[in-house]
Amino acid sequence: MTPNIVECRQVTKCYGKKKALDQLDIAIPSGRITGILGPNGCGKSTLFRTLTGMVRPDAGRIEVLGKAPGWQTNRDIAYLPDRARWYPNHNARQALEWGNSFLPGFSMERAIQLTNYMDIDLDMKVGGMSRGQEARVMLILCLARDVRLIVLDEPFTGIDVISREAIVASLIDYLEDSQQSVLISTHDIQEVEGLFDYTAMMKDGRAIWSGNTEDLRAEYGSLRDVFRKMYMKEWNK
Repeated sequence: MTPNIVECRQVTKCYGKKKALDQLDIAIPSGRITGILGPNGCGKSTLFRTLTGMVRPDAGRIEVLGKAPGWQTNRDIAYLPDRARWYPNHNARQALEWGNSFLPGFSMERAIQLTNYMDIDLDMKVGGMSRGQEARVMLILCLARDVRLIVLDEPFTGIDVISREAIVASLIDYLEDSQQSVLISTHDIQEVEGLFDYTAMMKDGRAIWSGNTEDLRAEYGSLRDVFRKMYMKEWNK
């Protein structure tokens, strides 16, 4: 296993005149639960799309799992995009059956365990679920896969506090002894900072800090406080 699950060197991606990534340099170690933090529009989602090969950078070099992103690496990546939704007329069981048929490394046994743990009724149609319940179904489709890298893009957006707490508790218990590498992007810090043992902070398409989360806490305090101090000026513009 390579020491870094992700390496970006001088990566730039533009949408028209907007630089979503601006000469991004970042290295993320393997086997860690890494929080990619930053305000909306800082480049988190674009970074994840480049890692999964959905977007090609305009300049720079990216390696994920020791290779350039593409079909070979994507077989070993479970990716949950932001605002992911499932078919409303399907029930949870059908969603898991789809995952078992089409997703490499999917374990139906593990998926059933996760639905029990996250209190999901397999016969309930997605269209009748709350946003939090649907988010859990989408998360289960990722977590039930035996892959080296799990990528979760803003998995808590639009979800009520109680559901967020339940999902975070499930993630902590499930990932505690896992050897998988996990990347989670978010700007909702308070409930999730206990997840991360490695943290990268982004602003304007660049990484402005990365390192062990405990080192950051020891120097500056909680991630929530650090986040507010680093980005308050940006929010007040």
